[in-house]
Parts: sequence; C-alpha cells; structure tokens
Amino acid sequence: MTVKQALKVVLVDVNAKVVESWLAAFADTPEVEIHKGSILGRHVDAWVSPTNARGRMDGGVDAVIKRHLGAGIQLKVQRAIRDRFDGSLPVGSAVCVPSGATNPKFLISTPTMVQSAQDVSETLNVALACAAAFQAIHMQNEKAPGSIESVALVGMGAATGQVPPRVCANLMWTGYTLFHDYAFRDYGDLRQTILQQLDDLDSRPETERVRIQPPADRTRG
Repeated sequence: MTVKQALKVVLVDVNAKVVESWLAAFADTPEVEIHKGSILGRHVDAWVSPTNARGRMDGGVDAVIKRHLGAGIQLKVQRAIRDRFDGSLPVGSAVCVPSGATNPKFLISTPTMVQSAQDVSETLNVALACAAAFQAIHMQNEKAPGSIESVALVGMGAATGQVPPRVCANLMWTGYTLFHDYAFRDYGDLRQTILQQLDDLDSRPETERVRIQPPADRTRG
C-alpha cells in the first residue's frame, strides 16, 4: 500500500454558518484550517469546486472560479470528463486538471449534483463528493509525487445544493476522515463503501459525525 503524503487542508467559505458548523465538526482535527472568506484568496496547490455531472461551470463556486481562471478551465474540465467518464461524471468521482495558473496549479471538479442547481439536501452526495476530491489528490500524487501538498475546499452543496450547514459540515468530515484513514482502488470502490455504510444508518447523518469503517486491507500504510 502506498504511503499517503502529508496534505494541508483548508476549508473556506463566505457563509458564516458553514464556517461555524465546520468548527464544531472538525473540533478534534486541528490540522485542518478553517477560514471565512473566498476560496480565491487561498494560496494552495489545488482548489476543489463542487460541480455537476457535465462540468458546466455556470453557477455557484464553479462560476466564480471560471470567471477568475478564464473560460478555458471549463473546457479542460469537460474534456477530462469526456475522456475519463464518457462525458458524464458520476457523483462520488472527480477530475483533476492543470489550471494554467500558479495559484492554484490544479482544479479538482467533483459533482455534488447531476444537474445544475439541484436540491441534494436529502442525499449523501456531499460525503461522496468530498471523499472523491481527496481520492483525486491521492491519485494525482501517485502519478507525480508532491504535485498537490495543499488544497482548499468550500462548503459542498451548501449553496445551490440547499444542504443545511450542519449536514454539510458533518458529511465533509466523513469524507475527510475516510481519505485520511483509508485508501481505495478506484472511485467505484469508494462509492460502494460510503453508500453501503451510510445508507444503513438508523440515524440521519446530520445528527452526528459518521466514521466509516472500510475493510482493514484498505488502511493506508
């Protein structure tokens, strides 16, 4: 099993309620930085942008990033989706593309929804998207060690996806701890693990943070 490289993780959002919820959810993970503000102000190797299955960057954080990096970034994202996923990016997967900028060097697009501006508040899509973003980082660093040593993420699904801040924070915590503790063969393996375990919960994920327990052979060594 490949040893996972140390990764600086920054959570940043303009929504104060999302930030407050992160502070509670990530209280026992002080290595994760939490800030109120725009992702555009974070100097890291990669930004994570919640997107839709087709990679249309026409709303929310996607649109903000496209305006900042230029329209060409959407073409790169959609080309990667076409080449690797036949044009439709499943929830629980991601693409990582060079941004063409020095900050960030990479953009990771991971869908929280299939269509633009879809209500995903009653789904596990945030956990799937967050875990997929970290899986993309792991895969990029396996190809080119040291490519991504720092990453910034926003409150996934908390704007156009209508996910309540507390739900968003707890599901992102689940996605983060899953990446931190375990490795997966591919996105399908990751999706299956999350859906099998979270779908079986009697309590809703917003009531408490949920630590997923994959088989021991997936522990990062």
